[in-house]
Amino acid sequence: MITVEEILPELKFKAIRSSGSGGQHVNKVSTKIELRFHLMESVLLTTEHKELLLKTISERLTKNNVIILQCGDTRSQHKNKELVVRRLLDILNRGLIVPKMRKPTRMSKAVKLKRLKKKKQLSDKKVSRKKPDLE
Repeated sequence: MITVEEILPELKFKAIRSSGSGGQHVNKVSTKIELRFHLMESVLLTTEHKELLLKTISERLTKNNVIILQCGDTRSQHKNKELVVRRLLDILNRGLIVPKMRKPTRMSKAVKLKRLKKKKQLSDKKVSRKKPDLE
């Protein structure tokens, strides 16, 4: 599990102007935060972690294996920074979870017989609905 203190030195922040309505304040203050995290240049992550993240979060990465996140939810630059770091940590920690391998199981004989019995009953029901053959 990665913490904020560990990953903070590897993050690059950029303050940009928020889009949308907001009056004079939004036109003169850059409150939206853009975060960039280069996955392959990370010192914090091991090569195994990097390979796992490349597989699990590949849809969030650019061609250069950079995660780019933006947050402009609040009017405070500091709160937006906290929110975007939390989002990144959530993405990384979820991506580092190794999925459990499925254990193949066999169908029991009783379950097979029950299915075949039900299938035969349904077939008989449909046969009984047919018009009688008069020839």
